[in-house]
Amino acid sequence: MTIPNLDSARTRLSELKEEHRALDEAIERLSEGPFVDQIRLTRLKKRKLILKDSIARMESQLIPDLNA
Repeated sequence: MTIPNLDSARTRLSELKEEHRALDEAIERLSEGPFVDQIRLTRLKKRKLILKDSIARMESQLIPDLNA
């Protein structure tokens, strides 16, 4: 990756991690309420898992290939 692309990837990674944290907090707040909207909770959890996969994929791209 070139330097501008590397900086862009790191910025995007930070954004994804922030969104993941925000979803975690939203899920926790929603779970604590007296009436839990199971459909919304399930959608938030699914989005959080998708973000987790995206974060892992981006982190693996940022780590240099040691065998090369």
